[in-house]
Amino acid sequence: MRIGIPAETHAGETRVATTPEAVKKMLAAGHQVSVQTGAGAGASIPDSEFEAAGAKLVGAADIYSQSEIVLKVRAPSADELAKMNKGTVLIGLLAPHQADLVAAYAKQGIAAFAMERLPRTSRAQAMDVLSSQANIAGYKAVIVAAGLYKRFFPMLMTAAGTVKAARVVVLGVGVAGLQAIATAKRLGAVIEASDVRPAVKEQVESLGAKFIDVPYETDEEREAAQGVGGYAKPMPQSWMDRQKVEVAKRVAMADVVITTALIPGRPAPVLVSEEMVKAMKPGSVIVDLAAEAGGNCPLTELNKTVVKHGVTLVGDPNLAGSVAADASALYARNLLNFLNLLCDPKNGGAININREDDIIAGSLIAIDGAVVTK
Repeated sequence: MRIGIPAETHAGETRVATTPEAVKKMLAAGHQVSVQTGAGAGASIPDSEFEAAGAKLVGAADIYSQSEIVLKVRAPSADELAKMNKGTVLIGLLAPHQADLVAAYAKQGIAAFAMERLPRTSRAQAMDVLSSQANIAGYKAVIVAAGLYKRFFPMLMTAAGTVKAARVVVLGVGVAGLQAIATAKRLGAVIEASDVRPAVKEQVESLGAKFIDVPYETDEEREAAQGVGGYAKPMPQSWMDRQKVEVAKRVAMADVVITTALIPGRPAPVLVSEEMVKAMKPGSVIVDLAAEAGGNCPLTELNKTVVKHGVTLVGDPNLAGSVAADASALYARNLLNFLNLLCDPKNGGAININREDDIIAGSLIAIDGAVVTK
């Protein structure tokens, strides 16, 4: 198959959907690979490395007119989408929760696979771009916080006196939260973490953090806490009220708060209220990984770092993109694994959209001029 990788046009996006390593593997599988000139610049991958790997360097127009499969990081712009031929297969983070965008894919007659829709199963782990990118975001959130926090993270005992360790609170213990805990621990912080799912308590403690435990009082609370498909379910209000009290106590004592509660396509839940921010110490830092969905703190401003009530709030929606080289490498491997499932090696690498396969069916959002409803 003819595979094309365009340069990303979304403002501030530095990642690229493939790497020279992935190009070599696609060529070995019998595909032809074209990369837009300059596509890897933001990820520190020069054109010469793509050429050395065997890719053909082309302009933006040729990427869309000549490719049967297009690999992207972000959803295409209207202009990019208009250049795609009917029947083109598009794979990437395609914002499937935006109905107008999905309708545009269908109208263009392409087969669109949204990687956000992959089932959260062990079989799909090697293709799970949300996890690979969240892992990087969790790491970078702590590094950003450490850069903004005006004190040390580790405890230091010096001739001039003892410096206390920073107190870090992580709210939401998915992939990003666990990596944030691990990174903060490496930097020497004292860490507490909260999540509605009881199963993560053991993971939190294994990384050296203390779990903010809120006991369940009813069967309804216990059932909701189990979550569905790797995501937390909305908890009963009674439990939320008790958790809010416990979390507020920890946040007030924290030097750094990392919030990670985000489900694609849904408004982010408020975890840190304005009253909680007011109670924090001057100079504290909040890094809100849910900024793009409204934020886990109502004071967060998208794409900005602001100071409110003496607290610095970071609203960067693409922290993974600030580690573009590694983020692109992991993303490219995820897409390569998905591509190997989609293209049948027994048939010369031809596309085989097997809608009986849960991964293929789960990620397909438009095909043959129609939106795929779940």
